[in-house]
Amino acid sequence: MKNYFIKLFNYDRFANELLLKVILEANEPTKPVQLLAHLLAAELVWLRRSKGLPNGMSSPWPDDFTIAHCEELIIENHEAWLAYLNQLPDVDFDSIITYQNFRGDHLQDELKDILAHVINHSTHTRAQIGQQLKLAGVQSLPITDYSQYLRIIKGKGII
Repeated sequence: MKNYFIKLFNYDRFANELLLKVILEANEPTKPVQLLAHLLAAELVWLRRSKGLPNGMSSPWPDDFTIAHCEELIIENHEAWLAYLNQLPDVDFDSIITYQNFRGDHLQDELKDILAHVINHSTHTRAQIGQQLKLAGVQSLPITDYSQYLRIIKGKGII
């Protein structure tokens, strides 16, 4: 299970970097930058929750993330998630994580479900970013599908 989630978080970085490049080339339209900031903030929040720590921010919609900050966070988040995943024994993926959401509700979920949520949320948010980039005049978007990522890494002999 560990290797599967590591592969998904590697995909997450790959797809985030593809969209970051388009955002930069499009002169950093506001809405895509805000959405990327949200995606990265949410990844940080869920990592903290997974570790049993408080959210670390008051909202998953930061208003102070620049595109440069996002560029750094793509790498930092990826490295932090991989470090966390790599130190987990397999039995921990079934463990119950207790956390508090932004409304103050106390909730519990299995770690494996939280990890699936992080990846699904990121994919959903990247689709929103793509939509906003099209509205900002971008003619062509990169293919960020997981299946495309798998074909690329298989072609490079990575898996």
